[in-house]
Amino acid sequence: MAKWDNMLSMLWMLRSGRKLTAAQIAGNLEVSIRTVYRYIDALCASGVPLVAESGHDGGIRILESFEETPLFFNAMELRVLVDAYKFAQGAGYPYTDELESALKKVENGLHEEQRHTLFQQTTGLDVISSARPPSVILWLRDLEQAAKEGRTVCITYCKANAKQADEREVDPYGLVYDRNEWYIVAFCHRSQEVRTFRVDRITRLETTEARFETPEGFSASAYFRNQSDRDREADGPLTAIRIEGEPEALNAVCGHWHLRHYLTERTDQEARFLLDIPTMNKYLPKYLMTFGTAIRVREPLELKKQIRKLAGEIAKHYEEEPN
Repeated sequence: MAKWDNMLSMLWMLRSGRKLTAAQIAGNLEVSIRTVYRYIDALCASGVPLVAESGHDGGIRILESFEETPLFFNAMELRVLVDAYKFAQGAGYPYTDELESALKKVENGLHEEQRHTLFQQTTGLDVISSARPPSVILWLRDLEQAAKEGRTVCITYCKANAKQADEREVDPYGLVYDRNEWYIVAFCHRSQEVRTFRVDRITRLETTEARFETPEGFSASAYFRNQSDRDREADGPLTAIRIEGEPEALNAVCGHWHLRHYLTERTDQEARFLLDIPTMNKYLPKYLMTFGTAIRVREPLELKKQIRKLAGEIAKHYEEEPN
């Protein structure tokens, strides 16, 4: 039996209210008396009020003030629980209040020295939360619940750069968190296919009475990872794209949710992609423009020309008007 299982078994023996000698405990657990004393030390360190009395009627007992079974976490395990809460909070996890409550229960079960050690270990890491509309947390809860219950939802959704939002009914299959954004993978009734929607672009959500069944074996994360191949504009010829730039800017380009699937080579100063031409023409000029002079497209020539033309149009737009 594992150490912690043995300690829990020992704890349940003592909770009966009887005094037990180390020899009796050792016999029941089939371990040595020395091991029993190690268990006693570990339980005491976890906050269990054990008393060892010597003499003819002596033995080991547990004080009546003890009510709860302790949680056997070592210092590193406690630390990662707190750090995990920080990351969940930073990601906008919709159940951070419940997670914080559970963590408080763990902390309350520690004695003063353990709490002090935990505080020292967890003050060196912080996660900065992304700015999100308050409604996103509500949408995440509702979408997860709808996915669990198999309920269709009606959403008002605003695409990027769209002038107005539109309404559609979707069957939410699952939530995915990627690159600091939450997405819902859902079957769209209007397009009659599975689509991905950014949760922060939902402006209204209403759960309906309609029901659906998620396809057997469907994985929202697997769909999301493979989405780029399905979203290509065409199956036409591929072109090599070579971009130079500052490391931080290249990190952002290479980490783009769509482009990262086409990355073929990366160094500190350069990134290479292999992408179909229609997708390149439709998305890359405007996207790469946002990096200003932090990057430079080396090839293909066609992409360089498009960016140069776009930059010229922007410069012309902001030329001073004559008085």
